[in-house]
Order: sequence, then C-alpha cells, then structure tokens
Amino acid sequence: KESEKDYRLSEKISKGVFLTRNLVSEPANELYPEKFVDDCKILAKAGIELEIFDEKKLKKLGMRALLGVAQGSVRPARVLVMKWMGSKNKNDRPLAFVGKGVTFDTGGISIKPSGGMEDMKWDMGGAAVVSGLLYSLALRKAKANVIGIVGLVENMPDGNAQRPGDIVKSMSGQTIEVLNTDAEGRLVLADILWYVTKTYKPELIVDLATLTGAIIVALGDRYAGFFSNSDSLANKLLKASINMKELLWRLPLDSEFDKLLNCNIADMKNITGTRGAGSITAAQFLQRFVGNTKWAHLDIAGVTWSNKGTALSRSGGTGFGVRLLDNFVKENYE
Repeated sequence: KESEKDYRLSEKISKGVFLTRNLVSEPANELYPEKFVDDCKILAKAGIELEIFDEKKLKKLGMRALLGVAQGSVRPARVLVMKWMGSKNKNDRPLAFVGKGVTFDTGGISIKPSGGMEDMKWDMGGAAVVSGLLYSLALRKAKANVIGIVGLVENMPDGNAQRPGDIVKSMSGQTIEVLNTDAEGRLVLADILWYVTKTYKPELIVDLATLTGAIIVALGDRYAGFFSNSDSLANKLLKASINMKELLWRLPLDSEFDKLLNCNIADMKNITGTRGAGSITAAQFLQRFVGNTKWAHLDIAGVTWSNKGTALSRSGGTGFGVRLLDNFVKENYE
C-alpha cells in the first residue's frame, strides 16, 4: 500500500515533468505565445485559476520592457498567471514562481550566428518549468498557495524590432538602455518579477530562465547556476537539489558587480559591455526588480535541453526543475 501511494504521487509529478518536456521540445512554428497559453489550459482542469494578459492589457499595465522584446514579431506577446490556492489558510502569502518564455530567440537586431540557432526553440524553458510545476502541485493537491507567472514573447529582427540603443521604461518605472537586443530574457523577467512582487506580495520568488550562455561555459550541462538574496532560501533549494539529483551550484551576488549595470542616460543598461561574469551581472539586473522579497534566480540554460539524454529523459527537453521545485515546496511549505 505504501509503494502504491508513492507510485501514485510520482505519477502526478511525472505529468508535470512531461508537460514541461513537451513544451520545450516543440518547434517554434508550432509553439508561440498564444499557443503556449492554449496548451496550458489543461491546468484549469486540475483546479488552477488562469489569467491571461493580451497586448492591450500589457500596455495598460506598463510592461514596456517585455513588449519591447516582442515588437519585432508578428506573434503577439502574452503573460499567463497560474494560481493554485491549496493552503488551508487562503490568506497565507503565496510562493511565486516566475518563468522566461521566449518561444524563439533570434537575438533580434543583435542577431545570433546561424549555427545552432535552431536550439533557440527552447528559450522558453523557464516558462515550461513553471507551468509543469503548477500542474504537478495541483494534481497532487499541494497544501500551499502558489502563483506561477510566465512572460511569453518571440524575439525577431523585423523592421519594427527594438534597436540597440533604445531606452524602455519598465513597469517598475525604472528605465533601461537596451545595448544588446539578444539580452532580452532579463527584460521580459523584469516586468513580470515586478508585477508579481507588487500584486501578490509573495513569501518568496523563484525565477527560472535559460538566461545566459555564460552559465553553460561555467557549469556545462550538469549543474544549473543559481543566485539568491537569502541564505535560508538558498539552503532549502540546495537541499531539494540533492534530494532530487537535479543539481544546483550557487554563484555570488555582489554590489560591485551591480555597479557595472549603471548607465549615464537611463537607470541601468541591459548588458555591462564586458565579457566577464555574464551570468552574475544578469542576476544583478533581475535583483533590481524584486525589492526586499526573498528571491532566487535559476539560470537553467545548460540543463533544459540534452542532445544525449539524461538518466531520466531521452534526448530533447529534460524537464529539469519540476521535480526539484516540487520537492522544495513539499519539504518546506506544506
């Protein structure tokens, strides 16, 4: 009976993992912002409340950093909010999980080299993990209040695309000089991190993003890099990482790195202009949009996709992060 109980629980978590893998592995002509939202409507059947923001709503909210990334694509941007209120006390502050959902990333005007660009269909890996996690939590009736939010855009080099040197005003009111349109994921996350911080006042925020090639240089395809402004949150994530064998490696945040983002004509720039510490300065950028909330950023660029497969997945999307964060919630907040 105990084995069967464990099996049934694992089966529910697996459905979240498979949703994530399927989203990550889909080609970009089949999976774009609107289609991503449609594919996630299955979550409503599990009891998750869905809220969808179209371009009109995003403009009204002032999510200009996110919309700037999307403006070169014929595919309109979307933001999807997923709410699971499973705690006995519905007033408990929620846990928030935030995902980057760039359904295809050409780099925009700062276009990427053609070799390997086909891999950028999985640049929405963070959004896929958040969706799969919420599905798993709902299916197993997790006793926690959880908000998932994903920013969905396509980054294309159209005649209307954002230009290097443009300045955008984020939802937070902070202005950003866009020096490189291929550093777009942080622009998407900036607005939705601010939105979830101000709207839900969460207990904590964990964001996931295939954010930097630098993290692959540092950690390869074995570890995800992560950053946090809270040692207690970081330790809980590391413990879950060990439990699930989805490995994390913590990297530093530092005010000296943060200064590299300062800008003469805007509140900040989206890249530093130096080659060093690219993953760290990207994390410093995101930290500017979470206030004093406990926060962790997982850079999953090296672990979202595997050409050779892993111990638990064939080649393609790995689903890395769903099991880790499900365990994190279960062990600490239920």
